[in-house]
Amino acid sequence: MLEPLGVDEATFAVYHALLSHPDSTPEQIASLLQKPLADVQALMDKLRLLELLVPTWTNPDGEHAVHPRVGLSGLAERRRTELNKMLGELKEAEASAEVIAEQYNELLTSRSTGDVEVLKGRANASRRIEELALKTRETFWGLIPAHFDETMPASEKSPDTEVLRRGIKMRTVYLQSMTESKQAQGYAATIHRLGGEVRVTPTLPMRLLLFDEEVAVMPMDPENPTAGAVIHRTPAVVSVALALFDAYWSRATEMFDPDDRDDETPLTPHESEVLRLLAGGAKDEQVARLLGISLRTARRITANLSERLDAASRFELGVAAAKRGWV
Repeated sequence: MLEPLGVDEATFAVYHALLSHPDSTPEQIASLLQKPLADVQALMDKLRLLELLVPTWTNPDGEHAVHPRVGLSGLAERRRTELNKMLGELKEAEASAEVIAEQYNELLTSRSTGDVEVLKGRANASRRIEELALKTRETFWGLIPAHFDETMPASEKSPDTEVLRRGIKMRTVYLQSMTESKQAQGYAATIHRLGGEVRVTPTLPMRLLLFDEEVAVMPMDPENPTAGAVIHRTPAVVSVALALFDAYWSRATEMFDPDDRDDETPLTPHESEVLRLLAGGAKDEQVARLLGISLRTARRITANLSERLDAASRFELGVAAAKRGWV
């Protein structure tokens, strides 16, 4: 019952024998307890460490067992001090463990792989999306279920206008409710004038951004816009995202007359090179290989150019491009 104090049964037996027979020698205690002398001497060493066996004041060569009330109480107090110290250290260890766990959680929720990138928090997601927009080469599609308000930036300061001025093709589907705001209509009108295509629909499933038909950005939690975003580059996921966008785009309503768009929106570098290669007789496969893009992307660029110049064939596309001085 004294084990919590560091006194086991064998140690207590020697201690009790020394209390009962204070003048006994180690040999006599060993005989009394019927234990080997070496074991008794080892147990007496342990009692000395526990300060239950101390030198006698009147005889420096002698020893005596400390009274239990003094010895065991002192031992209990020392043990309590040790335990309190351990508890303090344990609390510090728990606090450190919590810090480590939080750091690991941050690492886990911001990890990057070749195909998936998880961004925790709205601020981190917004910064990363701006970086992706700056790197966009050809297209930028988006489903935007957010409502417009007075805090949104002026259209001339919007990242969208910067993307359009670089010649990136933009298609955006907004909620029908945006038409109720004059500021939102002005914003959308500027996007349209610079060459962006804007459509509206009564409902949208979630926010979805697509860059160059190769990168899809989705919310971490569609119900919580502040949670962050997940960036996917996996072809299968991107294909599903493109299909979702196409489904909503096809049934959405044009917000403006396409004829009102600024037709002088500059060509992107890829579009210029595609026109040059097509004029030289290159096929889609050759265009894709020479530009280092997918065949699907090459065909979509050609289709977008044909739609923009109202060309029904590659010959008409070449003629229309030549009239504009694009080739």
